[in-house]
Amino acid sequence: MDKIVRFGVSLEKGLLGKFDALLEERGYSSRSEALRDLIRQSLIEKEWREGAEVAGAVTLIYDHNRKDLVGRITDIQHDCPHLIISTQHIHLDHDHCLEIIAVRGGSEEVRRLADSLRSIKGVKHGTINMSSTGKDLE
Repeated sequence: MDKIVRFGVSLEKGLLGKFDALLEERGYSSRSEALRDLIRQSLIEKEWREGAEVAGAVTLIYDHNRKDLVGRITDIQHDCPHLIISTQHIHLDHDHCLEIIAVRGGSEEVRRLADSLRSIKGVKHGTINMSSTGKDLE
């Protein structure tokens, strides 16, 4: 583990007050921990922009009664075994399903996969949660 380095930050009083309120709301034990998370989030976003190997999750909400929808989702997933780590299928109610697809690979490939799944007619909502493989984070 790297040595801890202390540094000062100058902020307007009002901005610091809002930041402290956010920290309390989210349960952070210190400003330092919150700043570490903000820095890590910025570094992860940089990894995604620069095409680094990343990890994340694609989530889909869809009506499984829609003709050929499940088959199209499955076909796209079978075309990308190098990106998909795992999938989880959840029945939300009689008609609606939640699909969670864990992914790992180049950020552009993962983004294209998510876009191809979200754009299938009948998918009601789709998101991609971007994260990191953790290799370059402290």
